[in-house]
Amino acid sequence: MAKQENQDDPLHKARSTALRLLARREHSRLELSLKLRQRRIETPVIESVLDEYEQEGWLDDSRFADVYARQRMDLGYGPLRILSELQQRGVNVAPDCLREVTEQGWRERAVALRERRYGLADLQKDWDEKVRQARFLTRRGFSAGQVEWALEARGHED
Repeated sequence: MAKQENQDDPLHKARSTALRLLARREHSRLELSLKLRQRRIETPVIESVLDEYEQEGWLDDSRFADVYARQRMDLGYGPLRILSELQQRGVNVAPDCLREVTEQGWRERAVALRERRYGLADLQKDWDEKVRQARFLTRRGFSAGQVEWALEARGHED
């Protein structure tokens, strides 16, 4: 009987659901709040549980941002896209791992991504291919300067 009472208690439901979600992966406060709202949990209950979990250290937007940014960087995404995705998840501060990469570092990442995807052929005479590769790198979140740098890179055979 006590188990049934716990399942009906909104505070217990919010705590257990949030903990289950956090056990799978890091979440931002906004993401966790939205997921709990989808489960029809009242906003005051959600806020109290999230406050409690932040105090316990189980929920931390800066830790989430760092983990998320590192994963996206490893997948070949640029700083603009990563920052945009973090903002969509309710995090408005750039994590240290993004700030530690220099402009030259981002250029090198853009070149490496282009090389992996298309190779480093000379694009001087192939405007359509240059535009296609530029769009790809831009969608991946690299700045115009970083994209231009990557498009000018040549392979070792040149």
